[in-house]
Amino acid sequence: MAGSNPIERIPTGINGFDHVALGGLPAHRSTLVSGTTGSGKTLFAVEFLSRGITHFGEPGVFVTFEETATDIRRNVASLGFPIGQWEGEHRWAFVDASAGIGEEAPAVGAFDFGALLARIQHAVRQTGAQRVSLDSLGAIFTRFADFSTVRHELFQIASTLEDLGVTSVLTAERPEEYDGVTRYGVEQFVLDNVILLRNVLQRGRRSRTVEIVKFRGAPHRTGEWLFTIDPQDGIVVVPVAFLTPSGHASLERVTSGNGKLDEMCGGGFYRDAIILISGPSGTGKTLTSLRFVSAGLAAGERCLICTFDETQEQLFRNAAGWGLDLKAMRDSGLLRVVSGYPEEASPEDHFLRLRRAIEEFAPSRLVIDTLSALERVVSPRSLFDFVIALMAVLRQKEITTVLTASPTGRLMPAGTSTVTGEIAGLADVWILLEYMERVGEIRRAITVLQSRASAHDQSVREVTIDEAGMRIGDPLRGISHVLRGTVGTARLWPDTEETEGP
Repeated sequence: MAGSNPIERIPTGINGFDHVALGGLPAHRSTLVSGTTGSGKTLFAVEFLSRGITHFGEPGVFVTFEETATDIRRNVASLGFPIGQWEGEHRWAFVDASAGIGEEAPAVGAFDFGALLARIQHAVRQTGAQRVSLDSLGAIFTRFADFSTVRHELFQIASTLEDLGVTSVLTAERPEEYDGVTRYGVEQFVLDNVILLRNVLQRGRRSRTVEIVKFRGAPHRTGEWLFTIDPQDGIVVVPVAFLTPSGHASLERVTSGNGKLDEMCGGGFYRDAIILISGPSGTGKTLTSLRFVSAGLAAGERCLICTFDETQEQLFRNAAGWGLDLKAMRDSGLLRVVSGYPEEASPEDHFLRLRRAIEEFAPSRLVIDTLSALERVVSPRSLFDFVIALMAVLRQKEITTVLTASPTGRLMPAGTSTVTGEIAGLADVWILLEYMERVGEIRRAITVLQSRASAHDQSVREVTIDEAGMRIGDPLRGISHVLRGTVGTARLWPDTEETEGP
């Protein structure tokens, strides 16, 4: 039996959302966008019209029941949406129904829906609108105590919009983040499509997510997807806004800045490689990453350092102890340092700031030191999404990247963390730095656990660090159960020669 024709989609143009929606909103239908206060409902409705004009040349009509048209023009001006200009060009029209609507207004029958629908029809025909946004249904439905009346009037609105042939977004309030779809509980049964926006407080910070509950007769991605509201870009869904395959894999090798480490990795790193260096504090992660940067600068490459553990001045001071003048490197114009503590912003905002620095500076090499610092303020899922989005950007631009992680939280060096295992599974190279105890003193060791598409040295080698930097020695012998032990303690290394255990 032949299948039915797929439902036509209208791309919203909102950063990343159309990836979640598998192409956009179902065309010529009404979509309910429901959320609590501050979740981004009004911005979604505004962007749906604005992106339609800027990206697809489709005029729109905005019906407002709460904020005035003047307030909306002013509030979105920072996003570069010249609504006043579009109105003059008859590409945007307001239907302002905000006057006289309030919680204290009289009940049933006081609002003339017939007159409102006539105004919407006139605005659509005058502009040739293909998109309509109504914000917010709750402001008008508070006038009705009878849920059956709410359902009937909403059906009339949706039917009128469908008859006009437009694709529409209708926003509504919901009382709780995870309790019910809307305040009245009937809107989702009248409309074909339902999207939920959430603004959840986690670890003292707000985290926004978007979820498509249903697209009647149309497929879509399921689950909650992180998004942030950027002052310049508006709504940005992370990480799917950036998951566009590059379609290319580099065969060029670049140096790590340490010849012996290059040998261990099969001849250096591939140009588009993501390298994860994990290990306890003091094992040499930052030193290794700075030598990687220094080698890039020596080759005339632009390098970007993002540090979450220390300020730029602290980084410069510590690097000077190894004979690296990062300040001079920065003054040369080839090095840029972005620093900031994780508590200053959400992980999505940190990501957008980093992405903007990448776009403006166009580095060939990037160091992030350290991912573990973000664990203080984010969930494992948020951290993983941060890394996925970042990797998507880096692979597209073929930026050789070193990420560091320490076992201060869930990022354990020996693969004992689910988050680390998932991140390492995405990385091209995984380098483990560890402490060892031998004859009553603590020493360091290095192992290349993974190097994709390349033969690599699988031995465990001793590492020494002095004022000249890191020196990698010969393979260690007589080691038993190298990667076992209690997290947070040194691995035990026998002083006697013995065969490695099972």
